Amino acid sequence: MRLVRPAAILIAALLAAAPAGAETETAAVKVGVLTDMSGILASGLGPGSVDGARMAIEDFGGTLFGKPIELVFADHQNKPDIGSTLARRWLDEGGVDVIADVGNSAVALAVRELVQSKDRLALFVGASSSALTAASCSPNTVQWSHDSYMFVKAVPTRLLAEGKKKWFLIIQDWAFGHAMQADITRVIADGGGEIVGSVRHPPGTMDFSSILLQAQGSGADVIAFLSAIQDLSTSIKQAHEYNLGKDGKQTLFAPAFLLPDARGLGPEAGQGIIFSTVWYWNLNPEARAWSQRFFARNKVMPAEAHAGTYSAVLHYLKAVQAAGTKKADVVMAKMREMPVKDFYTDNAKLRADGRLMRAAYVARMKTPAESKEPWDYYQILSEIPAEQAFRPASEKACPLLK
Repeated sequence: MRLVRPAAILIAALLAAAPAGAETETAAVKVGVLTDMSGILASGLGPGSVDGARMAIEDFGGTLFGKPIELVFADHQNKPDIGSTLARRWLDEGGVDVIADVGNSAVALAVRELVQSKDRLALFVGASSSALTAASCSPNTVQWSHDSYMFVKAVPTRLLAEGKKKWFLIIQDWAFGHAMQADITRVIADGGGEIVGSVRHPPGTMDFSSILLQAQGSGADVIAFLSAIQDLSTSIKQAHEYNLGKDGKQTLFAPAFLLPDARGLGPEAGQGIIFSTVWYWNLNPEARAWSQRFFARNKVMPAEAHAGTYSAVLHYLKAVQAAGTKKADVVMAKMREMPVKDFYTDNAKLRADGRLMRAAYVARMKTPAESKEPWDYYQILSEIPAEQAFRPASEKACPLLK
């Protein structure tokens, strides 16, 4: 009969008591934030998203499986080829387990292919194309924040019900703008409205005068700015200079209006803009407390993607800890099983198509008289339940829901 040494018995007992898969983890958990660090999306993503991930790692405790959690970041420059090259290098050579933020929808669609083929995970936060939870959904990706479907569903439905039936669309000519155009076209048609005109413009456009004059003379009840960040701010500022919306005959609707836009425009140029959002730094005491921490580190209040990146990375780390492994399918199952509860969202669940089912809000940009402190820009008009804000599961747009 073979004798078993006491040390061997102890090792076997420790292995048996460890979480499933934990004994196979020999490398540190590594988070990669792929974002726009210097381009037109940088103010709403970029360094703020990197620090959101860093704060999540710090608040989690900084270690997993007895090793420090590593954070890397890179600038995709809003180019899918550069983004996919960086992501491939991270996954093949850098040992990155999860890619967070991304921001640019075209880059996100390229990253989606990579993480699925290499069995890693991606936490899309700033990337807003609704295709990421529809035809391009994946068991390896989630969409944590807003999306183009949410942007164009809640507010247009409300405006159409008020009798604002004629719409003019100003569209940023890339994946995000195209997704919003497709979604809002369907919403307007379903609400009995019509699109009386539309113009696409390239990212980085500086002069919107001809487009705005066309919109002003179109007879539209609503002028919808289907663009983001710098282009959105530029077009709204120039709309203010042309007095669009000031006579009350036309409503200015900016679906993807975010905090950097509000900051750049200020209440004078931005007042009255109607938009939807998933979060605001002063939404509640918990959001305000976290935002003040972020402000102390970054000297700006956090935009939606900064807070969302924190929330997504923290939930991922909790899921890895609970699963006892970095294995992608096991971690994703745990992320769906565990409710998301933090300052960013309250007890939300992750749906099979990757959509985080959280509340959204209808908001309006405050006037100068209404703004009482620095960064006091949003007036929250109403809350929208997740089931009404995002694409319903009953549409089965994602094969994972069938």
